[in-house]
Amino acid sequence: MQTIEQYRIFEVVLEGTDKGNPYRDVELSARFTSERGADSVVVQGFYRGDGRYGIRFMPTLEGSWSFETTSSDALLDGARGELFVEPAQASNHGRVLRSKDVMHTSALFDSSLDFTFSFEDGTRFLPFGTTCYAWINQPAAVQEQTLRTLAHAPFNKLRMCIFPKFYDYNHEDPELFPFPGDPTDGFDRARFNEPFWENLDRRLSQLDEMGIQADIILLHPYDKPEWGFSSMSTEEDIFYLSYVARRYAAFKNIWWSLANEFDLMPHKTVEDWDRYARVIMANDPWGHLRSIHNCRTVFDHTHPWITHVSWQRIDVRRTAECVSELRRAYGKPVVVDECAYEGNISWGWGNISGEEMVRRFWEGVLRGGYLTHGETFVDRGPQIWWAHGGRLHGESPARIAFCREFMESLPQDMDHVAGEVFTLAGTFTWDVTCMADKQGSGTDCILIYFGLSRPAYRDFVLPEGSRYAIDVIDTWNMTVERAHEDMSGAFRLELPSRPYMLVRMQARGENAL
Repeated sequence: MQTIEQYRIFEVVLEGTDKGNPYRDVELSARFTSERGADSVVVQGFYRGDGRYGIRFMPTLEGSWSFETTSSDALLDGARGELFVEPAQASNHGRVLRSKDVMHTSALFDSSLDFTFSFEDGTRFLPFGTTCYAWINQPAAVQEQTLRTLAHAPFNKLRMCIFPKFYDYNHEDPELFPFPGDPTDGFDRARFNEPFWENLDRRLSQLDEMGIQADIILLHPYDKPEWGFSSMSTEEDIFYLSYVARRYAAFKNIWWSLANEFDLMPHKTVEDWDRYARVIMANDPWGHLRSIHNCRTVFDHTHPWITHVSWQRIDVRRTAECVSELRRAYGKPVVVDECAYEGNISWGWGNISGEEMVRRFWEGVLRGGYLTHGETFVDRGPQIWWAHGGRLHGESPARIAFCREFMESLPQDMDHVAGEVFTLAGTFTWDVTCMADKQGSGTDCILIYFGLSRPAYRDFVLPEGSRYAIDVIDTWNMTVERAHEDMSGAFRLELPSRPYMLVRMQARGENAL
């Protein structure tokens, strides 16, 4: 009996027929049953070439499990086995899910659960993402450099494609394609190129060991006519999506993004995307997070298969500020997966400053959303992070690390409070972004972000009978200065007339959390 850690991958490896086209012709599944009496889990298998088959299982319960296979191939049918699942180690928290799907009962307000993520064991998860669309399509040396960079970066989620990308700064054919064949003679989209998928197996496992969620983009419009991956038929799409889900659903660090910029593939209808989501769900017994990403036209995120909003800004001026209205519109967690990129390319989506990138992060997270970073410098090496990976060169990652550390240090029940209705004991806050604790009085911990504004002072009136420690935080220079140790009543807070300032008011003594 093999022993495996909870939430890790247990793989059943079998040998069967290699005749015909086993990718299409052979049906294979296994039913896993826990000794604890939980419902059994049926997992679909997949073909790996040369007569080899795999079934990947992620145990969510400790203890003994047994399995038995069912297959249309007699060589694969009726295989049995057992495994023993040990408790997860301290750093292994399982899948990331919506908090409300994890914490069926909680001291938090239900509204807070609607907009947040948690690991399977209840540990909260705050996504601080980055984008490397085509990093697995680069030479092996660049892929390794990308992993080394990520090991020292603040990002815990990575947006990435399976298919290669043909777009600005991305005009080279990769060394490996998902399907056998080549751009000259064409691809056999009824089979899969095992070396490509073995490399993806390895890279996803490496990301998991680093604690990084892989937000896998399944389809995208940036295609070369000789490739034809964005113009596959519905049947080909379903064949591909079924294979991907069967091969990777057992990875605990997987998120599914149905598309990047879905609206740039007008030949695929809303009904197609609904159908494709059902295909993923039918082949993913663990129910990983699912989203779809827009360019100019926002998808209707009320569709029940969508677990969270993945949003690209469509206004050149308002980005993270839209988190509030997106939360109101959809009642789901909001991830601004494309808020523009720090860099200097010619396009406006890829030439904002590090300061503006960091401001958007703070603006978004204090509104109860999540942001994704990207970098597009054309003059700092042969690779551009947003597409190829490699190295980071911008000023924002270190400041995003500071933002992440700060947000993770806050009480778990912090949430956005609308500035136009929030007052601090008579002090209006309509012109700032506010966050406060939601479980208690709402005034035990208060954050006030001034963003681009740069006041020399602000007058406050603290709640009657309360005492607070007041910190002034420079989110760009990454400094925290204690302005007052024990403040109460009306007072004037001196500020440095610089942008990007944040004020934290923390209750002391009997008022403390």
